[in-house]
Amino acid sequence: MSLKNFIRSKLFFKNLGIAITIVVGVLMLLLIWLNFYTRHGQARSVPDFYGLSVEQTTRLAKKSRLKYQIIDSVYTTVVPRGCIAEQSPKPGFKVKKWRTVILTINAFRPEMVAMPNLIDLPIRQALALIDNSGLIMGESRYKPDLSINIVIEQLYNGRRIQEGDSLQKGSVVDLVLGKGLSNQRTSVPNLIGMNLEPAKNDILISSLSLGTYVYDNTIIDRQDSLNAFVYKQNPEYKSDASIQLGSSIYLWLTVDSAKLSADSTHLMISDTIPSADALNTISNQAR
Repeated sequence: MSLKNFIRSKLFFKNLGIAITIVVGVLMLLLIWLNFYTRHGQARSVPDFYGLSVEQTTRLAKKSRLKYQIIDSVYTTVVPRGCIAEQSPKPGFKVKKWRTVILTINAFRPEMVAMPNLIDLPIRQALALIDNSGLIMGESRYKPDLSINIVIEQLYNGRRIQEGDSLQKGSVVDLVLGKGLSNQRTSVPNLIGMNLEPAKNDILISSLSLGTYVYDNTIIDRQDSLNAFVYKQNPEYKSDASIQLGSSIYLWLTVDSAKLSADSTHLMISDTIPSADALNTISNQAR
């Protein structure tokens, strides 16, 4: 039988139909297997493991039909030792069943760091060195000295601490700074609308001290305290106001933007907009 006659024969079409049926069947089985393997449409929310012990994490992961893997440890005071401090993916993220959640546990023993030598350093350099060492800047005090804004003493829990002494990571270090031997004065910084840490830095850079700070009743949890901003300060900011070096500034913080007065908002905006005289000077220079 010639090829032409074979192609036209019933046997050829019968075999072709069988081959197509087999290919379609294999493709359907493959799609069904892929759908089962990837569990399409069966995504579930990742639970919140934050703050749980290993035993609690195991029970919750099993209940949620997920796996977990602890790959690292950190030290923090936010959660108890031996509890989960970080997780990836974050709570609420959609994943398939039996996927692995990566966890970081809070170390049982605190991480220790060596106290750097801050003596005779300018305040800006001291702040950077404290941050790089894993420590936290606490209160600053000023006392008469030949130097101005230079570290005279470094303190931990009110006592002098020497270079190389071991401290728990995250410990608070206080500084004593020189304010010179004169009655030199400095401008009052405008801290309205700022978060606490930037406000502290501005106070230090202005050669002043943070007296105390008060949270209002809108601060409920740790996240609120991180988001809180200054709505009131004493002494108040004025463009021509000045106070003696080393003086204390007191802050009040909130998360309620309604507490920012119209005058405070005006001051914040006016600090970023050049005056008419400044604009005229720029225009004349351009000419």
